[in-house]
Amino acid sequence: MGLRQPWTAEEGGFYIPSPHYDLVDAAARRGRRQPRPCLQIQTAPDAEGRRRRHQNSLAMASSRRRASPIIAAFVGFLLLASIAAAMSLPASNATFHPREELTKLRRVRAHLRRLNKPSVRTIQSPEGDVIDCVPSHLQPAFDHPLLKGQMPMEPPERPSGLPPVDPIMAVSFQSWAMTGLSCPEGTVPIRRTTEADVLRASSIGRFGRKPMARVRRDSTSSGHEHAVGYVMGDQFYGAKASLNVWSPVVSSPSEFSLSQIWVIAGSFGDDLNTIEAGWQVSPELYGDSNPRFFTYWTTDAYQATGCYNLLCSGFVQTNNKIAIGAAISPISTYKGGQFDISILVWKDPKHGNWWLEFGSGMLVGYWPSFLFSHLAQHASMVQFGGEVVNNRAAGVHTGTQMGSGHFAGEGFGRASYFRNLQVVDWDNSLVPPAGLRVLADHPNCYDIQGGVNSVWGSYFYYGGPGRNVRCSD
Repeated sequence: MGLRQPWTAEEGGFYIPSPHYDLVDAAARRGRRQPRPCLQIQTAPDAEGRRRRHQNSLAMASSRRRASPIIAAFVGFLLLASIAAAMSLPASNATFHPREELTKLRRVRAHLRRLNKPSVRTIQSPEGDVIDCVPSHLQPAFDHPLLKGQMPMEPPERPSGLPPVDPIMAVSFQSWAMTGLSCPEGTVPIRRTTEADVLRASSIGRFGRKPMARVRRDSTSSGHEHAVGYVMGDQFYGAKASLNVWSPVVSSPSEFSLSQIWVIAGSFGDDLNTIEAGWQVSPELYGDSNPRFFTYWTTDAYQATGCYNLLCSGFVQTNNKIAIGAAISPISTYKGGQFDISILVWKDPKHGNWWLEFGSGMLVGYWPSFLFSHLAQHASMVQFGGEVVNNRAAGVHTGTQMGSGHFAGEGFGRASYFRNLQVVDWDNSLVPPAGLRVLADHPNCYDIQGGVNSVWGSYFYYGGPGRNVRCSD
């Protein structure tokens, strides 16, 4: 995960990467009370006192009569203003129901208590995230009934064909870890979830979940658009690739842009199983536009099972240096330095769990095999590439970018890429993906170009700007 020296040679007509890295209740406002007027009492004869009291009573009545039109006008103004404000709000927010809002807030806070576990240390990231160092056995995974009381598994046998673990390369790629603070051994770093995070979701039940039916490569109407390389028709036990990291523009908070590896089994119906890992920009999920390392899994096509990162019980983290969901730094720049991360997902031959490795030998954790139906045995498809959500908020195609926001034909330093694509076979060996196909389902918006050479092995460039003169609907 450290920075490598620049590669300046050309190989087979393609530039080779320049420096890159592997794995590369709120306080109420307080006001001062105005002092009450002092009441001065004077002694007077009874008759004089009665006369003065009568005069004061008449004066007060007159004052009340004079104030009434002013008060009535003021109340009327407030009423008109409140009606106008209500009319300017969306229909769903036109009526304020304090009891419903309070109930929702209580549900959100109860959900946060389940997610945010007790920590032994907290670290503030430059992006504003709070990273909690949670004892390993208290992480959300162990809320699962089949994991309660257990401890993380021992590291598995790595696939053959991998280079030896390089401890010098084990430098964090996340900015929170560059603060000089770290999580102690026996803990795992977890990005703290906030009320704002949950409230940005469409509902508490959908928080941390992807929209349904979004892997299907031939989909043209789901709002999800892809530029991918894929292999299928065999039994796969994992996948590996290096991909460069960018910060694509995402046009609306409900859209996202990502680049990832999919390990897939089952049909593209309700029984779809996937394991996913890569980087993404998702303003709705994270509240900003930083590219972040993420994971995902589902066993029923994103309906009721699975989640991003550690937002439900499932993925077991074993690493105390990587915070899933935290921002990646540095990132690639157009016509400048290119920085990529390496991701490996593979099935442990001994216990059957699916492990995630980042960079040169940094094990992040694993998905227990019992989470899955089809993936409990093996994958039937592996997919690499980019995806965006196109919500057509303005009635036209989104301007959300994929990858670098530039088309594949611009090549190295300008377009985004995947390189050194590999799959894991039945013998726990890394091999080139035989019969790799590339597909862009909206090529005027995002495209893809593949190839093979002696340095990058199987690779492709991909991405695009979204809305442009050729991509308008």
